[in-house]
Amino acid sequence: MADRFVYHCTLRWSDLDAYGHINNSRFLTLYEEARVALMFAGGKAWGVGSFADGVVIRRHEVDYLRPVDYALGRATAQAAPTVRIELWVERIRAASFTVAYELYDGEVLASTARSVLVPFDLVEKRPRRISDDERAFLESWALTDGAA
Repeated sequence: MADRFVYHCTLRWSDLDAYGHINNSRFLTLYEEARVALMFAGGKAWGVGSFADGVVIRRHEVDYLRPVDYALGRATAQAAPTVRIELWVERIRAASFTVAYELYDGEVLASTARSVLVPFDLVEKRPRRISDDERAFLESWALTDGAA
């Protein structure tokens, strides 16, 4: 069983909506930051830089479980408040994979999400299959059944 990838994402004042909560559309940006850290920085450290050469989103699915405030009480003069995003690879197919996420506000689960991603050849402008190196990297973040 793999561990989840954990990313602490800093909230920005511009993330707020008119009600003082993190805007629902900004959740996708927070999930994107965590996913990019895993796939681009983590992939490169693993020796797989090809995701940075092209991967596109086929589908997003987000469940909002509770509002997330900017929480000035958790901020300091040196640091804005953060949320914790845990993510893992849920499914790997020949030419796509699914990343699952949980977003925590403190210790409270505030949102869950899934993204289906497709490796993409930017020169040919078409989807491509997952390489053996990419598959090995993705499998290293795959949880076994029931571990999510």
